[in-house]
Amino acid sequence: MPPETVEVRRSTRRRRTVSAYRDGDKTIVLLPAGLSTTDEEQWVRRMLDRLAAKEQRRRLSDDDLLDRARELSTRYLDGRALPNSVRWVENQQHRWGSCTPDHATIRLSTRLRGMPAWVVDYVIMHELVHLLVPSHGPRFWALVERYPKAERARGFLEGFSMAASGSAEEC
Repeated sequence: MPPETVEVRRSTRRRRTVSAYRDGDKTIVLLPAGLSTTDEEQWVRRMLDRLAAKEQRRRLSDDDLLDRARELSTRYLDGRALPNSVRWVENQQHRWGSCTPDHATIRLSTRLRGMPAWVVDYVIMHELVHLLVPSHGPRFWALVERYPKAERARGFLEGFSMAASGSAEEC
C-alpha cells in the first residue's frame, strides 16, 4: 500500500482547533498557523489515527451488509427483495455494485468503504431492486426512489467519480 498523502493547511484565523478530513486519496489536516513543527507532527499523527479509527468503525462485515439489505428491503420494498448474500468485492473498479438475480447475490465494491452509510444504503437499495426488476426502466427507478436519499446519494457518487477519474460510474 502506498504511503498516505497528507496536506497540512495552516490558518491564521484558526487559534486552537485542529481538524482533518479525507479528500479522495489525500488527507487534509487543518492547523493553527502558530503551531510549532513538533506539535504539527504530533497533531498530524493523532488526526490520522482518529480518522483511521472512525473509518474502521464504519466498515461493515458481509453479515452486516446482509442484515442491512434485509432491513432496507423490509422498510422500502415490503420485504420482497430477499438476497441470499451481500458481500464486499475488490474486483469492481467501474461499478459501485452488482447483482445476480438468479442467485439472489449482491456484490459491493470495496471502494464504498468509508463512504457515508446513506450512500452505501443507496447502492444496496439499487441492487435489491434488481432482484425484483432486472432492467433500468421506469418501474425500476420508481422502486429505487422509495429510498429517501436516492437522488442525493447518486449525486454524491457521481461527484466522487468525476473528481477521481473524470467520468461518472454506474451501480
